[in-house]
Amino acid sequence: MDYSNEPSGVFLLIDNKSFYATVECLMRGLDPLTTPLVVMSEAANTGGGLVMAASSMAKKLFHISNVNRKRDIPNDEQLIVVPPRMNLYIEKNLEVNHIFNQYCADEDLQPYSIDESILDITHSWKLFGNNILQVIRKIQSQVKDELGLVTTVGLGNNPLQAKIALDIYAKHNREFIGVITNQTVKSKIWTIPEITDVWGINKRTKANLARLGIHNMYELAHYNPFELKRRLGIIGTQLYATAWGIDRTNLQSTILHKDKSLGNSQVLPRDYAEKDEIETVIKEIGAQVAARLRAHNKQCSGIYLAIGYSLGVVDSNGKAGFAHSMKLSNSTAETTTINRQLIFIFEKYWESQTPVRTVAVSCTRLLERYGEQLNIFNTPKPTAIKLEETMDRIRKRYGKTAIIRASSLKKGGTFIERAGLVGGHNGGQSLE
Repeated sequence: MDYSNEPSGVFLLIDNKSFYATVECLMRGLDPLTTPLVVMSEAANTGGGLVMAASSMAKKLFHISNVNRKRDIPNDEQLIVVPPRMNLYIEKNLEVNHIFNQYCADEDLQPYSIDESILDITHSWKLFGNNILQVIRKIQSQVKDELGLVTTVGLGNNPLQAKIALDIYAKHNREFIGVITNQTVKSKIWTIPEITDVWGINKRTKANLARLGIHNMYELAHYNPFELKRRLGIIGTQLYATAWGIDRTNLQSTILHKDKSLGNSQVLPRDYAEKDEIETVIKEIGAQVAARLRAHNKQCSGIYLAIGYSLGVVDSNGKAGFAHSMKLSNSTAETTTINRQLIFIFEKYWESQTPVRTVAVSCTRLLERYGEQLNIFNTPKPTAIKLEETMDRIRKRYGKTAIIRASSLKKGGTFIERAGLVGGHNGGQSLE
C-alpha cells in the first residue's frame, strides 16, 4: 500500500475514562479510583434500567459493564447507584473541550460524543512540546489537574487509526496512550486477535466476512477489494480500507450555508444503516424545524439536508457524508411538504447500508408568513397548515409529547425519548 497518496496528519481521539461515573464521584468528593459507583439510567416503562457507566472499582469488585441491567446489579451496600445528570456531564464536556481547544484551532476540534473528541494537531503540536507524546502527556496532565478526569488517547495519522489505537491499545496501556501510524498498520491492525474488537465490525459483519473465508484483519487486508465490493457493496470497500488503516475523512469539510435559516441537528445514539430508521429521524427533525418556522412566523422557499456517516466511513466518492440544498417551487411552513423534499434529497444521495451518525436539517430562504402559495400542480388543503398550527398550540400548552406523529413510534424514532430530556436521559437531579 502506497500511503504517500493518502491524507496523513497527527490526529488524537481522546476519551474521558468512565466519564459519567468519574464526574459523579468527583461531585460527591469521592475518589473515582477507589469508589464503586454505577450510573443507572431510568426505565420507568419497564421497571428496570441500564448501566450507563461504572467506576473502575465497580468493575473490579462486581464485574459490572455497560451491558448490565438493573437486575444484574448486586444488592451490596458498598455499591453506590445514582441516576444520570446529563446537564452536568455536558457542562464538564464543555470544560474538557475548552482545554483541548488550547492545543488546536476551532476547526480542528470535533467532539465525537459526550466523552470523546477528535483533535487534529498536525499544525499545532510543535507549539507545545518537543515530540507528540510529550504534548499528549501535557494534555492528559492538564485535564487531570484542572478537572480531576483521567483521559485515554489514541494517536494516528488519521481519525480511524486514532480510534482503533484508542479502543485496542490505549485502554490497556500504563500511560493510557495507544499509537498506530501508516508504518505500523501491519503490526498493530493485522494482528488484532478478535475481528469484532475493531471499530465498525459487529457480529453480523463478522458472519458476512466469515462466509467469504475472512476471519481476521490480515485476511481482510489481503482479500480482493473488487470482490469485497461486489459481494458486500460499499461496506466491503470501507472494511478493506479499515484493514489498511486508510481514512479520507476531512474534519474541516463541514458545508456551511450563508443565507438566513432555521435548523436543527442530531447526533444519533448509534449507527443507523436501515433506510426506514434514518428517514424516520429526518422526518422528526423536519417536523421540529417546520414548527420553529411557524413559531417565528416564517416560511421557507429552500431546504438543506446534511448527513454525516459514522466515524471512518466514506462513500464511493471518498466522502464522509453529504450536504445538499434545494429550492422549493413554493414557499411553505407545512411539515409534509418540507419532509417530502428532505426525503427526496436523502434517497437521491445516500448509498444503501452506509451507516449514518449525524443528521442536520435547515429551512432556508426565509420569508415572512403570508399563507401557503397555491398552484395548479400542487394545491395543499387549506386545513393542513391550520391543523399543524393547532398541534403547535397544544404542544406549547401541554408539552412536546402531548400530541405526536405516528411515525415517531416506528423503530429508530427518537422524538419521544428525547422530548424533555438531555441526551435521552434525565437532565439533572440533586445529590439527595
